[in-house]
Amino acid sequence: MVAEMDKFLNQAPVATTVLFIDDGSTDGSLSLLRAICQPGTCYEFISLRTNQGLSTAIKAGIDHCRSTLIGYIDSDIQTVPLDFLTFFDFFPEYDMVNGIRAKRQDTFVKKLSSKVANGVRRALINDGIEDTGCPLKIMKMEYARRLPLFHGMHRFLGALVQLQGGRVKQVPVRHFPRFAGTAKYTLWNRAWKPLVDTFGFRWIRSRWKNYEIGEQYRPNGRA
Repeated sequence: MVAEMDKFLNQAPVATTVLFIDDGSTDGSLSLLRAICQPGTCYEFISLRTNQGLSTAIKAGIDHCRSTLIGYIDSDIQTVPLDFLTFFDFFPEYDMVNGIRAKRQDTFVKKLSSKVANGVRRALINDGIEDTGCPLKIMKMEYARRLPLFHGMHRFLGALVQLQGGRVKQVPVRHFPRFAGTAKYTLWNRAWKPLVDTFGFRWIRSRWKNYEIGEQYRPNGRA
């Protein structure tokens, strides 16, 4: 992951810091991150005390970033950081760019389960996001900061940006076979869990509120 990220950092059109999120795993990630993230590098990390799932890890990363744009990528390198370079052309016109894995390099079961999950989500919320599970996204921080944390949030990042009035652009990206680790998803947790989470999102959407300031007066020196 670091080797691939270094390629992107050498070409990135904006100053970039990479924030690794150790989600409280027990696979030895933390010791690797301590070695990678050293003074003088572009690498930082935070480690969660306990594992609470992907949505919590993503929200923790957002909460601890200090940039106007925030990119998200998984560390399994099935998608590569270099494809971020094509995303910058769509800012500031759009508020989020979401990748579409054009040629999925996954097992039949994973492809089928993902297709089922995406189909269920689209049928129930009709957000137009073709590949919400693609682990390659950039969004404006002003939208990312307002994402509510709930179980399954990561399945609705594009829809949540749209809910705030934001515009989402979808761009094809490359996808590579998994060469390390084991996928944790099955037909069961890609069908039943997304269905439950989708009904949760529909509840949030029905009660969501946005506001705009019409006028304000704030004297200098006052909080």
